[in-house]
Amino acid sequence: MTQEIYISIDIEADGPCPGLHSMLSIAAVAINPQLENPEIGHWYANLELLEGADSDPGTDAWWAKQPHAYAETRKLIIHPKDAMESLRDWLRTLPGKKICIAYPAGFDFTFLYYYCHRFLGECPLGFSALDIKTYGACVLSLDYSQATKKQFPKEWFDKSKPHTHVALDDAREQAYLFCKMLDARDRIELTQRRYRDDAIEEAIQRLSDLRGK
Repeated sequence: MTQEIYISIDIEADGPCPGLHSMLSIAAVAINPQLENPEIGHWYANLELLEGADSDPGTDAWWAKQPHAYAETRKLIIHPKDAMESLRDWLRTLPGKKICIAYPAGFDFTFLYYYCHRFLGECPLGFSALDIKTYGACVLSLDYSQATKKQFPKEWFDKSKPHTHVALDDAREQAYLFCKMLDARDRIELTQRRYRDDAIEEAIQRLSDLRGK
């Protein structure tokens, strides 16, 4: 079976809609959850604004409260086409089947998908992405509306990987969070398997006892 490599994507933008607004920066962190140290690589770029696009006033107001993070998005900016080509080339160096993950996928992946098709004519990560929040809801058997970070177990978060609104930091934080979700899923499955095996063994023993009477 081909090993799945997860690509945690985080983007920063000056508005909510790709095309109407610009992606300011994008980061990708590749992980192999089967490894003790799962991160196997990362990529990051700050982008020039799209020609003809406008920033969103509400997003501008939000960025005004995050001056350090915004300043990080304006360092070493490159043309979006160069960025997407660099991302594609980096992805090609990675082994295994690549799965895009994001939090929320409905925001970050739509920007990635738009930019890839506009400047590459294709998306190297396909047309779908796994939403980390949804995955967490499934692992914990929560309704989607209940699946917030406040409801997730504290051990799923690493204080050394804070959410800073700098794309690379956030992509790494999300990758770590997803690995913890995978660990929790495996532990739950193992516990359920043990209960099932114990129940089967108990039923067999009862049947054996009945036959012995």
